[in-house]
Amino acid sequence: MARASLLRSGSALSLLTLVSRVLGLFREMTKAALLGTGALSDAFSVAFMLPNLFRRLFAEGSIAVAFIPTFKEYLLDDHHSEIKEFLCCFWTFLSFFVSIAVALGIALAPFIVPVFGIDALDETVLLTRVMFPFLLFISVAAFFQGILNSIHVFVPSALAPIILNVVTIAASWLLSPYTKNPARAMAIGIFIGGFLEAAIQLPFILKKGFSFSWVPLIRAIRSPGTKKVLRLIGPTIIGMAAYQLNDVVSTALAGGAGNGVVSSLQYSLRLQELILGVFAVSLGTVLLPDLAEKAKTQHWEEYNKRLSDAVSIIALITIPLVFFALAAGESLIRLLFQSREFDEQSVALTLSAFTFHISGLFFIAVNRILAPAFYAQSDSVSPTLAGLISFAVNILLAFALVGPMKGGGIALALSIAGFVNTMFLFLFFRKNKNIRLKPLLHNSSLYVIKIIMISIAAMCPLLFISPFTRRFISSFNISNRLWTQAVPLTVHFLIFAAIALFLLILTRDKYIKTIFALFKKDKKTKQA
Repeated sequence: MARASLLRSGSALSLLTLVSRVLGLFREMTKAALLGTGALSDAFSVAFMLPNLFRRLFAEGSIAVAFIPTFKEYLLDDHHSEIKEFLCCFWTFLSFFVSIAVALGIALAPFIVPVFGIDALDETVLLTRVMFPFLLFISVAAFFQGILNSIHVFVPSALAPIILNVVTIAASWLLSPYTKNPARAMAIGIFIGGFLEAAIQLPFILKKGFSFSWVPLIRAIRSPGTKKVLRLIGPTIIGMAAYQLNDVVSTALAGGAGNGVVSSLQYSLRLQELILGVFAVSLGTVLLPDLAEKAKTQHWEEYNKRLSDAVSIIALITIPLVFFALAAGESLIRLLFQSREFDEQSVALTLSAFTFHISGLFFIAVNRILAPAFYAQSDSVSPTLAGLISFAVNILLAFALVGPMKGGGIALALSIAGFVNTMFLFLFFRKNKNIRLKPLLHNSSLYVIKIIMISIAAMCPLLFISPFTRRFISSFNISNRLWTQAVPLTVHFLIFAAIALFLLILTRDKYIKTIFALFKKDKKTKQA
């Protein structure tokens, strides 16, 4: 039942997240078509990265690490006045300090941007100032998401990024003729979309009976709930600062590695995040409030089972996709991005980064599952320490590899650091005697090996079929990339998926059986 519930909730959220991530790809395709991998594209990438540097601290970081577990305690106590007081105090604290950060970011942009060695310096400063308020909007959106996710309402927060992507794409095409360059049109879209991402969730919160308002700042700071959130997030600030410094250093190294390297890394990460966001982030979002409740009520047997199932489900999804993406990476990049300003050099740069980014996908995805397991226990120290260690590994390897490998070296460093982070997270589980680490490691390792073997078996036929498919497609003399790239890519994916599915059924895979059982149940429900 627990496994079916986890799959059902994760699948519903994943479907909406899939729409969001596909639209995110269209946003990157729009950027590729309008900006390519030139200086203007690098300028936009750096300008958008700067508010995102603080996003994890003020938005996803504070909400996941501290707000949801704390708010869950208030909900379990079920005292309406205390719930409202906590929301008012945290809302005041968050909005005040994020507003200060936004004002400083806008004012200090001319002094921060030169660090990245971007050619279009003045344009980058302007774009940074236009997009920095996005930090405030996304922080408010994350606060709203934390409230809704804590009561197991996931749809509104999954719809929010869809709005952001739609508005950004529309603004890029519609406003480009009226702005000096397309990058400014995209920046305006980010600004408007960020505001709407927060606004769309508010009606759902009010409908659920929650309300909040500003209170005196000193009262907000002295609130027991705010103090608990700050205690939980305190250790994480160090880890987040290291994470942000990691992004700064990596981007600075990429900026010095050559024109277009920054942008190619961003395009590659967008492809990786499509898979990561659809499955790992969605599952982690569903898992956190559930694990928090199990930890608070001391239901450790259910806690361990949910965690074990989540790791195995991530392996089932990501490992086959890694193998297929390694085989079909170039076709995927050409299909999605190659047009107008995105030329052969852009393809080569992006493929180099993507090959090494996608190789570490499983470990990065597992980290998105393991970290919430610590946050659910109000333990923010362990994932922070693991993050600091992986940060050190990433920076050292990035410095060592960027020279000989350019963007590919930076991507490889990130993947290896993801592996190191996973190993230390598992190691830190030993501190909690309620976590059954040995069964978790044993079951997960065996399942990962099984999925790797199935993925290899499914990929091998593609190595023989691919040349024949390419020759057949090229014999029609049609140059349209939807024909030359999408058709063989679809054929190869269907063959790969069919073989993998057959082997999973043949080996009586328990998660495939659960998915089929859910499908049959939904079908019977509709017929009834």
